[in-house]
Amino acid sequence: MKNNLLALLFLTLSFLGYSQDPITFETQVKKISENTFELVTTANIQNNWRLYSQNLSSGGAIPTEFIFNYKSQSIKLIGDVKESQSITKFDPIFQVEQSYFENKSTFTQLIETNKTIDNISAVIAYQACDDIVCIFREANLIFNFDGSTLAIDNIDLTSDIYENNNALAIDLKNTELLTTINDSSALTSNSYLNLFILGFIGGLLALLTPCVFPMIPLTVSFFTNNNNNNNSKNNSKFNAITYGLFIIGIYLSLSIPFHFLDSINPEILNSISTNAGLNIFFFIVFVLFAFSFFGFYEITIPSKWVNSIDSKSNSIGGYIGIFFMALTLVLVSFSCTGPILGSLLVGSISSQGGAIQLTIGMLGFGVALALPFTIFALFPNLLSTLPKSGRWMNTFKVILGFLELGFAFKFLSNADLVEHWGILKREVFIGIWVLISFALSMYLLGLYKFPHENKSVITSKFNLILGFFVLGFSVYLFPALLQNGSDKARMLSGFTPPAFYSIYTKSNDCPLGFTCFKDFDSGLSYAKSQNKPILLDFTGWACVNCRRIEENVWTDPQVYSLINDNFVLISLYVDDRKELDVKDFITLKYKSGKEKIIKTVGEKGATFQAINFKSASQPYYVLLDNDLRILNKPIQYTSKDKYLNWLKEGLSNL
Repeated sequence: MKNNLLALLFLTLSFLGYSQDPITFETQVKKISENTFELVTTANIQNNWRLYSQNLSSGGAIPTEFIFNYKSQSIKLIGDVKESQSITKFDPIFQVEQSYFENKSTFTQLIETNKTIDNISAVIAYQACDDIVCIFREANLIFNFDGSTLAIDNIDLTSDIYENNNALAIDLKNTELLTTINDSSALTSNSYLNLFILGFIGGLLALLTPCVFPMIPLTVSFFTNNNNNNNSKNNSKFNAITYGLFIIGIYLSLSIPFHFLDSINPEILNSISTNAGLNIFFFIVFVLFAFSFFGFYEITIPSKWVNSIDSKSNSIGGYIGIFFMALTLVLVSFSCTGPILGSLLVGSISSQGGAIQLTIGMLGFGVALALPFTIFALFPNLLSTLPKSGRWMNTFKVILGFLELGFAFKFLSNADLVEHWGILKREVFIGIWVLISFALSMYLLGLYKFPHENKSVITSKFNLILGFFVLGFSVYLFPALLQNGSDKARMLSGFTPPAFYSIYTKSNDCPLGFTCFKDFDSGLSYAKSQNKPILLDFTGWACVNCRRIEENVWTDPQVYSLINDNFVLISLYVDDRKELDVKDFITLKYKSGKEKIIKTVGEKGATFQAINFKSASQPYYVLLDNDLRILNKPIQYTSKDKYLNWLKEGLSNL
C-alpha cells in the first residue's frame, strides 16, 4: 500500500502519551580471542509487541539501526551487526510482509582491537509496534569490557520522528489542548461487537434463503424422530446441540487460513476506502453476487465434494458423523450463503483489523445459522410455527440480489471520488439507486419476472405491500436528482457522494456552498486578511461520517450561520489521489535515513494532520485563530448540539 509509511506515522504520533518502554535492552561483551570481541545487545520485548529487523524493504516499518562510536585507529568493526532469527509475516500495522522479533532478540557485532579499552558506546534507533500503535525510540548502549551486563534506558523520539519536517510543521499555540485519549481497548471491543452483529445479521439473512430454510425441519426431524424413551430423546437433543456447535466451528475455521497465509492480502483491510483498484474489484464481485441471487447462475461447490461428504455422514456414526452432516449443510447451502459470506468479508475488510475481525464476523454468522437447528431440536413443538417453504424464499433471495447490486455502486463511487473521474456524480449515483429500487418494486408487484421463473404465479399480498413500499422509496429519492435537490435523500446521508460533486454547476466545490480552502497556507492567508478564526476540517472523499456531519450537522441553520459568518473553512482531504505539482513535492527524512516523498494532495493533508495535531482520524475539526492559537479541544463525529456548543466555545475563547 502506498500509504503504509504514512499510516505508521499516524499511529506513531497518536501514541505520544505512552509512558512505558515495551522494549528494554541489555548489553554484554564476550571475548572471542586475544584481540577479537563480540558486542551483544539483547532486546527484551513485551507481549504483543514487535521489534523490527535491520533488513526491511521500503514501504514498511523503519528498520532497526546501530551507530557505533569508536576511534577508527583502535577499533575495527568486522562485518555488519548480525541478528537472531526473525519472524517474517504479514504485519497488521503496515499491511505488508515484515521481518520482526517477538519476546526476545539478540544483535551481535564482531570487533577487533589491539588496545585495552574500558567500554564502547553505541546508539540503537528502533521502531516497535503492537497491533494498534507504534513508537519510535533510541537507546544509548554501553558495552563494558569487564564482562558485566548493563540494562539500558530508552529515549522517546516519537515527537521528533522526522529529521526535516519544517515543510509541514506549523507553530501552533495551546498544543496542550491536543490531548490524546488512549482507549484502544474500548474501541476494539466496540469493533468486535459490531462485526459480530454484522455476521449475525448475515446469518439470519442466510436462514431465509431457499438453500437453508427447508433444511431446518428436515434436519431437526432427523434428531427427534423415532425416539420413544427419555434417554434417546435427551441424547438426540444433545446431538442436535453438537450439530449446531459443529456448524459454528466450520464457519470459524474458514477464517483460520487468514491467520497464517496471505490468501487474501490483508492490505485490503485498511485501504479499501481509498484504493481505486480494490474498490473496482469489489464492485465486480458484488455485481456477480447480485446476478447469482437473481438466478442467472449459481456459485456452488463441486457436486462431487458434496456427495463425498454426504456419504461419509451416512456411513460414519457418532460425533464424526454429526460433523459431516454439518459440513454437508455448509456445502449444500453455499450457493445462497456464499454471496452473504462475501459481503461479510467486505464488511470485515471495511473495519480496521485483520484475521481476528474476520473470525469474529464468522462467529456471528455461524451462531445465527446454527441457532434455529438447536432451538427447534430442543423444542420440536415450535416447528409448527415455522412458515412453509415456498416462492417467498426465492423472492427474498432476489431482494438480496438488488441490495447487493446497490451496494456494488458504493464501491465504484469510492473509486470515482478519490480519483476524480467524474463518472458517478451525486445525481448519477442516486439515479442508479432510483432505477434499482424501481426495478425491485416492479418485480415485487409482479410486473415482470426473471426468465427462469414461473410466469403464472400470482403475486402475494405481502409482495404487493412491500412493492409499494419500495416504490415509495424510489419516489422519495427522485427529488434528489433535481438541481435544487442537494438537501434531499437524507436517508442515504453519508452513503452518497457529497452534494457539491454534482452534474449541475455549483458556485464552488465546497460543502453547502461555503467559501472554503483546500490548502492550509492559502486559507491561513485569507483568514488573516479577514481577521477571522479558522475551522480546520480534516476530511476524506470516502469518509462516511464526514458526509453525515456536512449533511446533518452543518445544514442546521445555527451551525451554518456560525461557520459561514465567523470562520474561514479549510478542508483538507486526506484521501485525495490528485498529484501535486512536481515543484510542490515534499521530502521527509526519517532519523534512520529513510525518506518519504509526499506526492499527492491527500498524503500532504494526512501528514500535516499527523505532524501538527497528533491525529489520524477523520472527521477531525480544529478551531484556530489566525495566529495559530488552538481555541479549544478538537472534536470529531458528534451530534448537532455538541457541535454547535463547540463552535460557540471556540468563538468565546478568541
